[in-house]
This record gives sequence, C-alpha cells and structure tokens, in this order.
Amino acid sequence: MKALKDILYKVSLQSTAGSTEVEVLALAFDSRKVQNGTAFIATVGTQSNGHDYIDQAIEKGAIAIICEKLPENIQDNITYVEVKNSSEALGIMASNFFGNPSEKLKLVGVTGTNGKTTCVTLLFQVFRKLGYNVGLLSTVVNKINEEVIVATHTTPDALQINELLAKMLAKGCTHCFMEASSHAIVQHRVAGLSFNGAIFTNLSHEHLDYHKTFDEYIKAKKMLFDGLPSTAFALINADDKRGAVMLQNTKASKHKYALKSMADFKAKILSNTLHGLELDIAGHNVWFKLIGDFNAYNLMAVYGGALLLEENAEEVLRALSEVNPASGRFEQVLTDTGITAIVDYAHTPDALENVLSTIKVFRTGNEKVITVVGCGGNRDTTKRPEMAKIACELSDKVVLTSDNPRFEEPGAIIEDMQKGVSPTNYKKTLVMADRKEAIKMACSMAEPKDIILVAGKGHETYQEIKGERFPFDDREVLKEMLNLIHK
Repeated sequence: MKALKDILYKVSLQSTAGSTEVEVLALAFDSRKVQNGTAFIATVGTQSNGHDYIDQAIEKGAIAIICEKLPENIQDNITYVEVKNSSEALGIMASNFFGNPSEKLKLVGVTGTNGKTTCVTLLFQVFRKLGYNVGLLSTVVNKINEEVIVATHTTPDALQINELLAKMLAKGCTHCFMEASSHAIVQHRVAGLSFNGAIFTNLSHEHLDYHKTFDEYIKAKKMLFDGLPSTAFALINADDKRGAVMLQNTKASKHKYALKSMADFKAKILSNTLHGLELDIAGHNVWFKLIGDFNAYNLMAVYGGALLLEENAEEVLRALSEVNPASGRFEQVLTDTGITAIVDYAHTPDALENVLSTIKVFRTGNEKVITVVGCGGNRDTTKRPEMAKIACELSDKVVLTSDNPRFEEPGAIIEDMQKGVSPTNYKKTLVMADRKEAIKMACSMAEPKDIILVAGKGHETYQEIKGERFPFDDREVLKEMLNLIHK
C-alpha cells in the first residue's frame, strides 16, 4: 500500500481532481483486473482505449483514475489525474509502486532487429557462471536464476517488468538482462526503468506494419539510448551502418564492438564450422559453441557488455566459451539419418540471409540445401516477397508454407511471398500451406549429407491460427519426419 502522491513521483501531471493522499493497493491498466483500492491507468493502445473503460473500473473498485483526458462526469469520491501520456505514466508509476527495483540492480537492455534473445541469454549464462544471481527477460523465457517464468511477449508490460524485477531483488539478484523490442520502447513499457547500459545489435527490415516507416523504426530503437543517464554505457555494433545513429544524442559513455571496423571490442574469425567458432579476441584464441558470423557479433556484444560492467576479460572469455546457444537459434536437430537438420527463428530477410549464408560456408557443393519458410500473418507484408527471394537465391529447394497465420489465410500470405520468386527460381519452389506437411515434403526430398533448414518459428512450441494457439514444435516435427521417412 502506497499513497497515490508517492506513486506519481516523476510523472508529468496536467491536472488533478480529488486527493492524491489516498492509499493505493494495486495498479491496473486492464479494467478486468481492477479490484478495491486500485489506481486504474487508462492507456491508449492499438486495439482498445482504456478511457472507454473508466466507468467499468470504478464499478469494480478503482479509487483513482489516471488518464489523458478527464471524463465528463467526475465522481466526488474518486481521484482523477490527467497526464500527458498515460502509457509513460504507467511505466513510471509501476516503478514507484514496486520500490524502483531497477535502481537497485544492474539492468542492461538489448535492442536491435536480430540477436536480442541470443545476447541476453548469453549474458545471463555468463554472469551465472561468474557466480552472480541474475535475472533474464527474453522472448524465449523469463528467469530468476534457474527459476523459469513463461514469457508471453518480447518485453512484458510495465507492471510485469517491475514485479519481476522486485522478485529478482528479493531472490538476491544483482544483474538483469532484458530484451527491449521497438514495440516495447515506443509503448513506454520500459519507461521509469533505470538502465546501467544498452546494447545495439543491428537494424534491418522488420515491424513496418507497426512503425509504418523505416525511419520510425530507427527512432524507436534510438529512444532507448536517448534515455540513458550519463552513468550508463551505450554499446553499438560499429559494422552496422545504423549503429552510429544510436549514439547521437545519448548521455551515456559511448562504446563499439566490431569484426571489420575500428572498435573498442574487436574480434577476428579464425575458424567457422558447423561445430563452432574460433575467434581471436584481444590476443586470445577462444573456441565457442555458437555457429556463424552473426553469432560472432553476438559474442562480441556480450563480451563488450560484460567488460563495461567491470568484469575480468579472461574470466568472461572462459565463461563465454562454455555457454550454449539460445533455444531455436541455429539449433541442430540430431538424427541418425545423415541429414543435417537446422531450426532457426529467422523471420526477417536479414536473419534468413545470415542463416543461409552461414550454411553456404559449411557446404561442400555436393549436397542440397532445402529451406522451409513462411511469414507471419497480420504483420509486415512488405518483407514477404523478400523472404522468398532470399530463400530461393540461397537454397536448392524451397518449400513455402505458413508460419503463424493468425487471422490471415495462409494461401494469401504465400501468394505475397511468391511475388519475390523470379521466373528462373519457379522450378525450385514448392508450396505447401500445412506446415507439418511442408516439413514432411522437405524431409522426403532430402538425402544423406543434405541440409534442411526450417526457418521462422525457432523456439516456439505453438502455431497461432484464428486467435488460437495449437501445439507445434518445428524441432519435434522435423525429427519425427526424418525418422519416419529415413528409417
């Protein structure tokens, strides 16, 4: 229980009606979760407007309403607070309500199109190996040390974030590593958080269904760095042409990592095989379990971030050499068929190109590369033809299928993808809307020594169709079909 005036600390107020001395038992931005003693924050979302549910919140016991526009009918026994941006207010209020937990541990946010999950997962593993109690907020899973808390979004809402951070503190955590998606940043889900550092991985075509333009997408990522205090660090990929943009207005200390450019943290690839990477980092030759050039960048982001958190370089490299890749990221499905089977979360043109380019490095030329790929429904449609084009150019056979069609028809999504298939690639392209049948088709075309890539869903264990989630795991289906067909 806290006084409303204390929960409103640092919130930009426009006006108030009623007492801010009232004691608040809970915060909610979903009217269905309101109970007696709740402060209801009327946020404006893409699907609904919390201002339409103010009366419902009051009926359920809300004692305070935080909103961007005061309702016409003001009730005497309710406190109303008008703010400029209720989503931003929610973030700040959530931090205050839970005792500002982000100020009491070292919080590092990772943003970028690709590599976020891998970077936070590796940071979590490294700091656990270094002996710390650590929290993790990622697409795949949220963790407090080894306790698993199921993730539902790339970044949870502001209330969930602060509640989790408070639990991390209670369990003795000193560090937390979190993904900061562009959606979460512009929706102010990270407002009110105190970051010790931010890491930028890369930027490519993604989420234009939401941000509308690439410039807006860049600005969304940049907001994380613009909000950093002077005591924090900003670490960017110097080999990505958008990296420098992230540093333009930040107050944080500026640092870079790279494989090609001049940088504070630089590596050279010595060996790149299906079994791992060998890198020269600061004069140390180190072998890592991760695969591909793109993971060399992820390793350098983690190495640089750990050193900026004042860890010993040799101890960090030793820990990094022992860590495992994030689930569903260039994950090999092992069978006795002689076929190399890989599942990857690649769902952007850049990520798909990275994975297929990595496979190209390993192949001898005598084997086929068979790619199964789809695109999500109700998401950025402009990347669909580009995904198909890349798959065709870097594969010997391509099966176009559904991903998470959501509320779109799989056939319509595939038609969008087919626009990227050139006439010369028609013969190598097959269509199978049913994802399980598509994987089966790829397995039936494969022979020993061939390589199958199933891209798009990675760690996900479901397929989202018409508002429902049906059990579906690419890894399990791929293994089942390979063993069935190649007994």
